[in-house]
Amino acid sequence: MFKNFFKNKSNMTTENTEFDQEIDDVTLENNANGEQIIIEELSVEEQLAQDLAKEKDKFLRLFAEFENYKRRTTKERIELFKTANQEVLLSMLPVLDDFDRAIIEISKSEDELLAKGVELIHEKLKSTLVTKGLELVDVKAGDAFNADFAEAITQIPAPSDDMKGKIVDVLEKGYKLGDKIIRFPKVVIGG
Repeated sequence: MFKNFFKNKSNMTTENTEFDQEIDDVTLENNANGEQIIIEELSVEEQLAQDLAKEKDKFLRLFAEFENYKRRTTKERIELFKTANQEVLLSMLPVLDDFDRAIIEISKSEDELLAKGVELIHEKLKSTLVTKGLELVDVKAGDAFNADFAEAITQIPAPSDDMKGKIVDVLEKGYKLGDKIIRFPKVVIGG
């Protein structure tokens, strides 16, 4: 019996070995299937990663477009405020010119209190306009004429040779708002 047992055991071992080989073959097939599943999952993961990258790119483009929109509208709003100020300041320039002429005429009178009072009002008006961004274009007699910064009204014979092509007289002051000239100074140049 022991012989049969060992013989059976030997057969069982052989059968087990064959069975184990079959199991190993199945396991390999399963592993192969498992690897395919893993490969499929990686391709799904890769697909998800690509989709995520596309969505991220779309989001970044949309965000950049929104930032550009904000920048553009802010710039337009600032330009609108400047333009609104420009119209108001342009309408105030004749009043400022009248004040300048009034100061000259009042200073010829003997009433110092009147001159002082008008001068204070004139300075207050000028300082208020300066706080709103108004600046005087600095052009004076003797400066070289530059058409980018002044408007020539007329040309007269130069009083001296060194005044040829230069500003002889400033008839009307010029003003700028920020970097933009809103009214060019009107000048007479020597020819």
